[in-house]
Amino acid sequence: MVVDAAAHSRHGGLRWRTSDGLAQDGAGLFLHRAPMAGGLEAQLGLGALVQVANGESGHWLPLDCNALFDFNASGDQVGDACSCECLGQAGAMSPSNQAPVAAASHWDQRYQAGSDGWELGQPAPPLAQFLRSHPLAPQAPGRVLVPGCGRGHEVALLADLGFGAIGLDFSGEALREARRLHGEDRAGLQWLQADLFDRQALEAAGLTAGSLSGIVEHTCFCAIDPGQRQEYIATVCRLLAPGGWLLGLFWCHHQPGGPPWGSDPELVAAQLRQAGLVPEIWQPASGSVDKRQDEWLGLWRTGRP
Repeated sequence: MVVDAAAHSRHGGLRWRTSDGLAQDGAGLFLHRAPMAGGLEAQLGLGALVQVANGESGHWLPLDCNALFDFNASGDQVGDACSCECLGQAGAMSPSNQAPVAAASHWDQRYQAGSDGWELGQPAPPLAQFLRSHPLAPQAPGRVLVPGCGRGHEVALLADLGFGAIGLDFSGEALREARRLHGEDRAGLQWLQADLFDRQALEAAGLTAGSLSGIVEHTCFCAIDPGQRQEYIATVCRLLAPGGWLLGLFWCHHQPGGPPWGSDPELVAAQLRQAGLVPEIWQPASGSVDKRQDEWLGLWRTGRP
């Protein structure tokens, strides 16, 4: 059996205790990759996601509390579960299609409860200022995606600037709010409920390889599990046309835990360069709101034809 926890040890609260001790890989993840005769005890911090996989199927448990769970050698939960309603629907499922549904339900609840602390009520000021006035700002027209768009403030801004703006989120509640604030689909504005990592769903909506002029990143990169960031970057590169651009406001804080997960600006830059993106701007952002003073603004482009 393979047991893999997709949570960084430096973000706090993650430890594995197994019969043969702890192992740690170069990315700072605790991993146990050995057959197990006994059980596994895993304690994960707020918002972590643990996959206990056996072959191609597995158990995915989204955790919203500091709960303690025991698994036997087959990957089945044993012992008492947490008393709060944080687990959603646990059980054997396909990670490719079932885990995002559970996560979407979690975010729906956050919007419904008003516990969306990332909400600014406006486009992020550094992005708005850049798009409206910077000499290097991308110019309309062009088809532009905002992944994890939430209430859609950046999407509406792009539409106002003349882009064909697409707001994508897998939370139906987020998109209901976006439509309430900014209107239904119309020329230059489209809302799409889908998982950014579901390639089939994206292609069904017309988001195929090379179909976008640009992508605007704001609070999606810090919301996804850090273990998905390489897949995020690969998806961005696949969707962008040659010469396409990624404009991102990255929250490079160093606080423990998440989401929002922190980032290191040097590491983000290295990951984007490794994927073939070329920086035109990568610098500390100006004009950020008081609670986000660790933001970095970047404009990156794919290779031109």
